Amino acid sequence: MKKFWGLALAYTCLVIPPSAKAQYYYYNNKYYDNAVVFELGGSFGVMNAFTDLGGKKGIGKKFIKDLNAKNFKPSFSVFTIAMIKNMIGVRLEGTFGSVRAYDSILRSVAPSTYGRYERNLSFKSKITDIQLAFEIHPLFFKNYYVYDEDPPNISPYVVAGIGYFSFDPQAKLNGQWYSLQPLRTEGQGFKEYPKHKPYSLQQVNFPVGLGVKYEINSFLNARLELVHRILTTDYLDDVSTDYINVDLFPSYLPANLAAIAQQLYDRQGELNPTHIPEIGGQRGNPKNNDAFFTIQLKIGITIGRQRR
Repeated sequence: MKKFWGLALAYTCLVIPPSAKAQYYYYNNKYYDNAVVFELGGSFGVMNAFTDLGGKKGIGKKFIKDLNAKNFKPSFSVFTIAMIKNMIGVRLEGTFGSVRAYDSILRSVAPSTYGRYERNLSFKSKITDIQLAFEIHPLFFKNYYVYDEDPPNISPYVVAGIGYFSFDPQAKLNGQWYSLQPLRTEGQGFKEYPKHKPYSLQQVNFPVGLGVKYEINSFLNARLELVHRILTTDYLDDVSTDYINVDLFPSYLPANLAAIAQQLYDRQGELNPTHIPEIGGQRGNPKNNDAFFTIQLKIGITIGRQRR
């Protein structure tokens, strides 16, 4: 999180005017704007993820083709935005929600899933995401004052930046939830699997998205926004590579954790009691990193406009 204190400081230095003297420009026939106005607000909406687990019928697909709408969970955020002449926004935002996925969702289409249903894995995770991002509002690159026009009430925009998020994939066993990262279910850090690296529960992401802003009045606005987070990890769901040798867990974990890991790393036996774990069998797809996204309705209050 230290990185983001630095980003927040940079944000503050960027948006605070160097002089206390206001510089006004035309906004509409009733108000002037400062060169920089601030918006404070919050949002509510939904969060979902793209991971190795769950999805839709057929073989696992990339991106939205494998999205299962049943996995949407509530999310909310708080934010502050510095709007520079309504053209460019510099945004600091905290978003909170959760994601989940489970192979059992494929039960009705199991014959088409090439073993994904039979894999029988699942996860859930809380998400805390902090982002520093830019909004670009192309319609406001026009100088409406020159044309003696009021600016539009609706402004589509793009958003992109950098984020820092925390997660904690968990799975349920015998009525109790267990954090999966400490169990090293794919042999992360085992010398027998040098390519299976341990992963951190706090990582950088890259938010990109689209939105539309509606000016309800000179002080209140609403945004509808979709923001996709590009991740640098494939372990949002704790699934990425292959099944390992189950006999190795006691060599690397305390006895109590090894016993849990041996039950959670391969759960096919819960559906098929004759199942024999296959060392090196495909568990996930390391070629595609995981991702998550939000769809949110934002309400903001504008500070800095002056009546003419």
